[in-house]
Amino acid sequence: MTIDYNLLWFVLVGVLFAGYAILDGFDLGVGALLPLIKGDHDRRIFYNAIGPVWDGNEVWLVTGGGALFAAFPNVYATVFSGFYLAFMLLLFALIFRAVAIEFRSKEPWPWWRAMWDRGFFIGSTTASLLIGVAMGNIVWGVPLDERGEFAGTFLGLLNPYALAMGITTVALFMMHGSIYLAMKTDGDLQKRVRSWINPLIIAFIVLFSITSMATLLYVPRMTDALRANPWLFSVVVLMILAVANIPREIHHGRDWAAFLSSCATMLLLMALFGLGMFPNLVYSSPHPEYSLTAYNAASTEKTLRIMTIIAAIGVPIVLAYTASVYYIFRGKVKIGPDSY
Repeated sequence: MTIDYNLLWFVLVGVLFAGYAILDGFDLGVGALLPLIKGDHDRRIFYNAIGPVWDGNEVWLVTGGGALFAAFPNVYATVFSGFYLAFMLLLFALIFRAVAIEFRSKEPWPWWRAMWDRGFFIGSTTASLLIGVAMGNIVWGVPLDERGEFAGTFLGLLNPYALAMGITTVALFMMHGSIYLAMKTDGDLQKRVRSWINPLIIAFIVLFSITSMATLLYVPRMTDALRANPWLFSVVVLMILAVANIPREIHHGRDWAAFLSSCATMLLLMALFGLGMFPNLVYSSPHPEYSLTAYNAASTEKTLRIMTIIAAIGVPIVLAYTASVYYIFRGKVKIGPDSY
């Protein structure tokens, strides 16, 4: 049997970035939700809900970036040079929120903690927005020249469609984060967190519907795979069912099941993104012939074969590490002397 390594690595890179979106998505959402809660004790619970896992979550981003560099170097070069300023802003946002997590409780002064709370919120929200804007531009298409190099401007990346995708991503991460918090808290705080979930689901559904309509009207090529293969509409149906199952599980007090439904929603959204894009990795607009695909921008087949062997060894290790961390730090958050 002949293996299509280009297709395989298109899927694997997508899986790595989907893993990042699912895992880091909820702790970015927790940061965006921080202003909704008052009181130092409750805010510390928010920090400690993600404290043991946030850095491990970002391993998926590093791994995804490394896989993109090795499997599709031309795409890596074009995206990271063309989106350089946007990625630097994303990097600063992620760094700033990481510093806020570590520094926030080092001193008891109210002004100190309030300063880092604002930094945590701004860093989390900005990172979420920029991730969505980047995805929006990949869907919309970016100007590439005949050498596959970015030929646009930073301001051109802030188009209405990309911004709408960014805002939708913020809403998605906030919904995801609120469900995670419901799973990690108890008592009155858990009741308050649960009261946010349904409004956030509604906000996400409204924003997602608007973005989907804009996609159907202005980027119809994203639905070509669905029209050519009607059975793929099952992915859309499963996504709708996953979203609909969240309030049901919350109503029955099954927070873990609700969180799994939220994870499934994000995974299925990434699957739809991949189905719409394939084989394109960076779509060129207005010159589609300059697009970077899984075939014209890939490393050699020998390189992809070697990478497949390495991935077969490395990915199970990453999965085992991630599973062990979440198992060790399972259960409700309790504030102790060693807490953030």
